[in-house]
Amino acid sequence: MRKTKKELVISLLQKHPEGLTINEIASMLRISRNTASVALANLEGSEKIRIRPVGMAKLHYWISK
Repeated sequence: MRKTKKELVISLLQKHPEGLTINEIASMLRISRNTASVALANLEGSEKIRIRPVGMAKLHYWISK
């Protein structure tokens, strides 16, 4: 069974505790920035990730509970 884009983003963020930008996520998963952004917005809404602005970029972190 194939993983959804959201599940792929979750797996990637869990492997990178230093945080990733939308561009890095999109590049690593070979998906569009828009698709990555939608998955991240969904995760942010369900409070699964934390976002920290760094200059013009935003780093996305998995919240391990």
